[in-house]
Amino acid sequence: MILEGSEVAGSGWCRGEGPAGAGAPAGGEPHGDRTRRPRESLLVLADGEVFEGESFGAPGVRSGEVVFNTVLTGYQEVITDPSYAGQIITFTTAHIGNYGVTGLDDEARRPACRGVVVRDLARRRSNWRADGDLDDLLRRAGIPGITGVDTRRLTRHLRDAGAVPGALGTADEATLLAAARNEPGTDGIDLVASVTCDAPYVVGDGPRRVVAYDFGIKTTMLRHLGRLATVEVVPASTTAADVLVRRPDGVLLSNGPGDPAAVVGARDAIAELLGQVPVFGICLGHQLLAGALGGQTYKLGFGHHGGNHPVRRLATGAVEITSQNHNYAVAEGTLEGADVTHVNLNDGVVEGLACRDVPAFSVQYHPEAGPGPHDARYLFAEFEALMDRGA
Repeated sequence: MILEGSEVAGSGWCRGEGPAGAGAPAGGEPHGDRTRRPRESLLVLADGEVFEGESFGAPGVRSGEVVFNTVLTGYQEVITDPSYAGQIITFTTAHIGNYGVTGLDDEARRPACRGVVVRDLARRRSNWRADGDLDDLLRRAGIPGITGVDTRRLTRHLRDAGAVPGALGTADEATLLAAARNEPGTDGIDLVASVTCDAPYVVGDGPRRVVAYDFGIKTTMLRHLGRLATVEVVPASTTAADVLVRRPDGVLLSNGPGDPAAVVGARDAIAELLGQVPVFGICLGHQLLAGALGGQTYKLGFGHHGGNHPVRRLATGAVEITSQNHNYAVAEGTLEGADVTHVNLNDGVVEGLACRDVPAFSVQYHPEAGPGPHDARYLFAEFEALMDRGA
């Protein structure tokens, strides 16, 4: 939800103020070459919890489902990940924005999240790769942020209460509480429709042909696939017949936002593809593959969002440290014709599956690691081998 009006027209960062020539020492620049004039802002949750801070990013009021992410680095990749559509991201790491942003690290054309919550927004960026700062990135995308929040208290509350709707901005508490309580959340809403591409496009120049369903696909994922194949990215609504007519060596089911049960037509299309072409699912793609096999999904209390989730690979016993971002999971014991291959060591969530009779497998986490560790990159090699064996 977006509210506009005179009450929310300001921002906590002001251009052109402060002493002439004020700036950063060598090796860094102040955010947007601005000095900071505090403007009070609030984050209000639908259950009545209030968190005070100062605004940055775009003016306005935004509402969404509030979640927390534990990554130490990679805030730009997180914010630009389409899987965060409909959500307000809280970073548990205290200092955010200290190395700026660069267009080379964007995971999508523009962020899809609703807002950003941080403990301490760095006032100066310091990174030779940076071509901008986090405040400007959010301003351009029309996304508000709030800094100075007690993110430890907020995270502990979300762990106890679960992901809850909230609203942030410079409006009064009553306005924000009403916006938070009017926020529908993510259950039953097809958020994929808001982030998928409008028309097919091609990336990469590898020797194979892959069709990638864009449920909210990330640039880093395409970069890895592009080394293996020439990848045609297609909209989420593409039918199985339209995929098969392209004669691909493999099909990727990408990551994406929201409730897998609400993604219109995806499970039926995947069910038709199984046995016709090798299939690899990642994150939301993993949940959709499970649904095509008759599996059930459910919503986690506060989801998995971070770059340090331990996952056991059952075939070898090896433990992988993984990057994750999802609020829904596959219910164990509901799969037909597939075996569980990976399990989360924190809470036992199903993290991977492999079909017994057809060439298809999936994982709940992000092997492309944008951001995160590289322990799971072998999965792209497994997809390559599966394509070489054929259907």
